Amino acid sequence: MTDRAETDARVKALIVPFNKKGIEVSDATRFAQDLEWDSLTVLDFVATVEDEFDILITMNQQAEIETVAQLVDAVDKLKG
Repeated sequence: MTDRAETDARVKALIVPFNKKGIEVSDATRFAQDLEWDSLTVLDFVATVEDEFDILITMNQQAEIETVAQLVDAVDKLKG
């Protein structure tokens, strides 16, 4: 499995407990619009991702991330 594929699988697994509506998650899934997450849910999820990958996602980076694919790319870049 490639690093990106592994990151993708781990990120999607982390989404499951936060996916209260049972939306099917794809790379194009948007956190605010499709999953209907409020800002508190987003903060909780970001903290979970940061803990899982031992990274720090800045507020500026968070503001630019709208989809699952964008998050996976950002995590991959931050993992170095």
